[in-house]
Amino acid sequence: MCAPDARRRPRSEASNETSEEAGVVKCRGIRGATTVAANDREEMLSATRELLERIVARNEVEVEEIAAVYFTVSDDLDAEYPALAARQLGWTETALLCAREIPVSRQTVRRCIRVLMLVNTALSQREIRHVYLREAVALRPTRADLVTPAETPE
Repeated sequence: MCAPDARRRPRSEASNETSEEAGVVKCRGIRGATTVAANDREEMLSATRELLERIVARNEVEVEEIAAVYFTVSDDLDAEYPALAARQLGWTETALLCAREIPVSRQTVRRCIRVLMLVNTALSQREIRHVYLREAVALRPTRADLVTPAETPE
């Protein structure tokens, strides 16, 4: 468990309700990725903020529920730490860490920022919505986060 107060309740003898059915909070990982057109500080920060905001919105996460966020970047990005984008969103108490992706030779997605967000949530693994944007959709095509008509600006 990520949070000390997110304890698993045993199955009640008076009820067949499981921990998940009782709304027990567990630590879950939410994945996401996006890309930028250039190794540019402001572009990296803007794309990372967009990704983080989309992950939070899609999963109805409160900042207080975020245990940690792990960021990785491809070898061609070094203009800024993507964690700064989280700080710009006001995530001052959240544990953040940045690293480089393993440089796999057949990697096809360039200028890529990836995120693993650990959150305390009652959502099941199946209910988690991972978010892949822009060219990063190639990493997980079935998890592309498409804008719905209701989200389209007028």
